[in-house]
Amino acid sequence: MEQDEINFSDFIASSTHDMKNSLNIQIGFLEELMAVCRDKIDASMLDRLGHSIYEANRMNMNLIQILSLYKLGKSIYPMDISEQSVNQMLEEVVMQNQSIMGYKGITVTTECEDSCYWYFDRDLVSGILVNALNNAYNYTTDKIHVLSRVRDGMLEIRVEDNGKGYPQHMLKSNVTDNRGVSFATGSTGLGFYFSSLVAGMHKNAGKQGRLIIENGGAYGGGCFVVTLP
Repeated sequence: MEQDEINFSDFIASSTHDMKNSLNIQIGFLEELMAVCRDKIDASMLDRLGHSIYEANRMNMNLIQILSLYKLGKSIYPMDISEQSVNQMLEEVVMQNQSIMGYKGITVTTECEDSCYWYFDRDLVSGILVNALNNAYNYTTDKIHVLSRVRDGMLEIRVEDNGKGYPQHMLKSNVTDNRGVSFATGSTGLGFYFSSLVAGMHKNAGKQGRLIIENGGAYGGGCFVVTLP
């Protein structure tokens, strides 16, 4: 009997799913360890443990993005654009990442009207927000502000930090160009690519969502800005 040819992308997706599940177990263990050790080890060691948890969560998010891109590429992702409470989504995502931010002493504030509702795929847009928070975590000094508002008929979600801001070479290029691999920093540009693709999949009345990066905002640092029609 002739053996079926293995589809490489399917094999990678299956392996990625297994890695994600294993990583979730490790994250759970590290968080339990952090809770036990919080008052028993010195601040520098606690900070290192907290950063390890952050890196594990970041890796987990990357694996989820890869799986999502695989499903989108195969047209098997169950896209669900429906009316959502923007304020509720922001608060849930920030709450899920609160402990991570707390390890580094970062204060995260949100600003959004309770009456703000919009049509989008909640899981995918939440993924954009988590990616933006992970990005801000790396560059902020100690403050992140998440702002959402309706502007010019579009929903605008901004994640602003008080770091040094994005370098000029990134600001001058199209944000989707920032997906090259850097062996010096370990960056693959996956987060920018995923966020830009997901934003662009949201279309309405001839308008299309997009992702931009800029400097300024409430703190004068980097601003990760998503607009949805």
